[in-house]
Amino acid sequence: MYKFLSGWNNLVHYARMVPGITHHRIAEVVKLMGLENRIHDKVKTYSLGMRQRLGVAQAVLHKPRLLILDEPTNGLDPAGIRELRDYLRLLSREEGVSVIVSSHLLSEMELMCDRVAIIQNGRLVDVRSTKELVQAGGRSAVVFEVSDTKLAHQVLAQNDGAYPAELQQEGIVLQLDREEIADVAALLVHAGVRIFGIRPVTTSLEDKFLEMTGSDQIA
Repeated sequence: MYKFLSGWNNLVHYARMVPGITHHRIAEVVKLMGLENRIHDKVKTYSLGMRQRLGVAQAVLHKPRLLILDEPTNGLDPAGIRELRDYLRLLSREEGVSVIVSSHLLSEMELMCDRVAIIQNGRLVDVRSTKELVQAGGRSAVVFEVSDTKLAHQVLAQNDGAYPAELQQEGIVLQLDREEIADVAALLVHAGVRIFGIRPVTTSLEDKFLEMTGSDQIA
């Protein structure tokens, strides 16, 4: 961006490079990216987050079907990252643009993306929906926070080994499907064990990435 020009004049300059982009379209993009209040200020007065938004506005002036961004959240504070994430989702929803983001900030990609492609040493390892990647199908680990972990473990051990449990600091951990969670809860309550909470043990995108690529390798 030309810092001595206003945000509006920057967009006008880039609009001239593609035939058919009107001032109405520029105003439309400015509104979409939430830049109305500062668009006539010089870019040198913009925060990094505003410059990122202006850059995205410039990129979508001609209504592309695909937008590719490399580390778009680099250098942004938490508020700026969230703001840019929300605008990219809005852009996808309102303009029908597919957005491909390249980043090593896996926790942020987990919040931003619908699908994730993992690349290692220039090779595409896997492409899955984010939800599918972090949530295992079928049985999954479930933590029961109970009043007496030893009693709970004994009760489950006496049930013909149907529910092998592991004692951990946060409670009893079992590998269960959806129906079995209700069965185990009923079994423990019947035995006099008080249950304070039941929650799944989720795997982060970072954990899954390291599992698939190997934590000792550069990916």
